[in-house]
This record gives sequence, structure tokens and C-alpha cells, in this order.
Amino acid sequence: MKPASGQILLVDDEANIRRMLGALFRDEGFTVVEAANGNAALLTVDQADPDVILLDLLMPPGPDGLETLTRLRDRGRLTPVIMMSGKAQLTDAVRAVKLGAFQFLEKPLTPEAVLVTVRAAMELDRTRAQNRALQAELARRASLIGDSPAMRQVRALIERVGPTEARVLVTGESGTGKELVAAAVHAASRRANRAFVTVNCAAIPRDLVESEMFGHERGAFTGATERRLGRFELAHEGTLFLDEIGDLSAEAQAKLLRTLETGELQRLGAETSLRTDVRVVSATNRRLEDEVSAGNFREDLFFRLNVFPIALPPLRERLEDLPALVAHLAERVRPRQAVAFTPAAFEAFSSYSWPGNVRELANLVERLSILCGPTVDAGAVRGVLRGGPPVPVLSGAIGLPLSEALDEFERSMIIAAIAQAEGNVAETARVLQTDRANLYRRMRRLGIEKTTEGDP
Repeated sequence: MKPASGQILLVDDEANIRRMLGALFRDEGFTVVEAANGNAALLTVDQADPDVILLDLLMPPGPDGLETLTRLRDRGRLTPVIMMSGKAQLTDAVRAVKLGAFQFLEKPLTPEAVLVTVRAAMELDRTRAQNRALQAELARRASLIGDSPAMRQVRALIERVGPTEARVLVTGESGTGKELVAAAVHAASRRANRAFVTVNCAAIPRDLVESEMFGHERGAFTGATERRLGRFELAHEGTLFLDEIGDLSAEAQAKLLRTLETGELQRLGAETSLRTDVRVVSATNRRLEDEVSAGNFREDLFFRLNVFPIALPPLRERLEDLPALVAHLAERVRPRQAVAFTPAAFEAFSSYSWPGNVRELANLVERLSILCGPTVDAGAVRGVLRGGPPVPVLSGAIGLPLSEALDEFERSMIIAAIAQAEGNVAETARVLQTDRANLYRRMRRLGIEKTTEGDP
């Protein structure tokens, strides 16, 4: 298992260089492995799985740095590679960048420049790892569940626009799954094996949005102690998803527009611009046309983003998808134990307006799956629906022996009270006018799992 600080593969035919840089990196808390030539480096990569590779350009005999980099990329290795040389020509640097090198450093190396570059490369590697985890999670969630006409249309639009380079604007209410649509567009594109990087424009403090999106140089502002790559750079050759785009400040809108128009970005505090190859997919729960009319959103930026619109329907407009959605969500909560929802439970689902859309449904299904065990009835559903009365209903109890019917009534009553108390067991005990110890005993006997303790 790699250390938290990161592992560096140092490839150079000069032992003094390896010794000097190795000592520098170890003092900074990194783990260092070394190789004296390209062939040794290729063997070491498979064994050590480094986070960053520092690769010398000229390493006779055997493959030089550019050939080694080519072989790494041919193997599908996306580890950030920092090329270094004291005899490089401009053509070498250009070729290295085209082959996917993270940066090209000229010898003699300065400790500060090397450390800044390595840390930036580490950040890129961490972001790629997070991106792989995100894509795996999105794939596991199999997001676009449902066969309603509205969802069939959404999937058809994704299939049509995915292989193109067109920018996509996904609109819909909160909780409808806009990020999942963006991920599906990315998966259907030629960039599918590259990064899918997300930015929640509403969650980032307004004074940090530009730094998050475009990066910054050391000293660009108070607290900028080292260079940081922005999301555009991290998404190079991939897809950048700008969620809640309507929350961008006027300054960030202007800089985003310039980047979209020129294909260039400029880190805060930098004097030069960088080329960027990023496909932008954005999303909002606002009507951007109204924001434009109100002067809150740039019209020219809106036109740049809204090349291909995809509108996600709210859940209340595709209630026929509820059975498939509920089954999928319940399986996510308890993959090894099937949870059944009665027909009456689905009727209760269908009578609700779902202001929180699929996100609200997911939370509700998770709570019901945990509390109710293998079968969920209408009484339990009504007990947890927003604004719904927590009244236990004895569906299916008629015809049972009295003891079982009473257990069913008690189970429904406790579940409804837990829902009313939002999972707080202490509050549930107060609602049922009993003590917590007695409530726990009854819950264990009835097979109801506890949720949160709450205040005594």
C-alpha cells in the first residue's frame, strides 16, 4: 500500500542526480524508488505503481526518456511524467508534451521548482484516482433508470450528442440526476477513457471559484503558498462538468467565456496562457433565460453553453418509472437481501408530488429498507413521506393469528414514529411515551434496526 504522502519513481542514469533528488524528496515525506535507465524504469513501474515519475531525457544505453514515455503510454499508464534534461532542444520539449508529459524541467534543477512541479503532478494523480472512483460509482448506480417516454427521449439525446464535441446544458429540478446525465454524455464520447472532472459552482466560495476552475500560481493571493492546478487543467482531453452554473459570479463568467472562446486558460497570478482541450457539460436548476433577462447571467456565455440542451423531467412526470427506480435503489441499500414493496406501497408513492425528485426517493427507500426489513407496506411509506401522517396501517394483518397481527401493528407504529422523529431513537421514545431501553427491546424483538441515538 502506497504511503499517504505519495511515491516517486526517479529515473536518471546519473547516480549523483538520483542521490540528490532522492534525499530532497525523502526529506519532504515522499517514498522514492530509483531506476538507472528506461528498461529498468518500465520494470519498476509495474512493481511499485508510483504516483509520479521523474524521467531523464538522455539515458544511454537503451531507450531514452521519450521512448520510455511512449512505451508507458502504449501500456495505458497515465501516471504523471515529469521530463528533465540539461541538453534538451525545443523540439524535444514539444514532443514530450505531445506524448503526454506533465511538464518539462531543465537542468540544473532547483529544489523549489522540482517540489512545486511534483506536488502539482501528485494533485493530478489524486484527481484522476478520484475520477476513476466517481466513474465506477456512476456506472454502479446505472443512473438513468426507467422506460417512460421522457427517459427514452433523454437517452436518445445522449446517444446522439455523446460522440460529438458539442457543449451540453442539462436542465432540471434539484435531485433529478443531472450529474448522471453529464457522466452518460462523457461515457458516450471519444473522451470516455479520460478524466471526468466535476465542479459544483454553488458549493465553492465565490472568492475561490476562479482558483478552483483555472488554478493559481504561488503568491497569487494570500494563502497561495504553492502552485495549484485548476479543474480545467485536470480535465485536459476529458470532460469538465460545471454543476449549478447559474451560481457563477460575474467575474468567473467572464473568465469562463474567454476560455471557451479561445481554448486558453490563465492561472491566477500567471503571465502566460495555456492551451486547453476540454469538453464542457454544464447543468442548472434555474431558467438561465430568466437569469439573462434579469442581468444575472451573461447572454453570450449562455449561448456558448446551451449548444445542445437536455431537459430532465421531474419524478412526478414519470411516475411509471417508480417500480424500476425503487427496485434499483433498494438493491443498492441491501444488495444481499431483497426488499419487497407491496402494491399499496407503490400507490402511496404515486400519490406524492416528490419535490426532491429521485434524490428524495433514494433517501426514503434507504430509510424504509433499513427500518422495515424484507417487506414495506403503505403505512410505512405514508409514515415517512414529507408531510405525510405517521399513522401505522395494518395492511395484510387480517387473517393472521392475533399475536402476529399485534406484532405487525406494533412494528408499523414504531416505524412510523421513527420516521416522524427522523431516525432519532431518543425522540422516538418520547413520541411513543416510553423509555429508550424498552423501545430498544421491542425493536430487537420485532427486527427493527436502530438508527441514531440522539440526546438522552
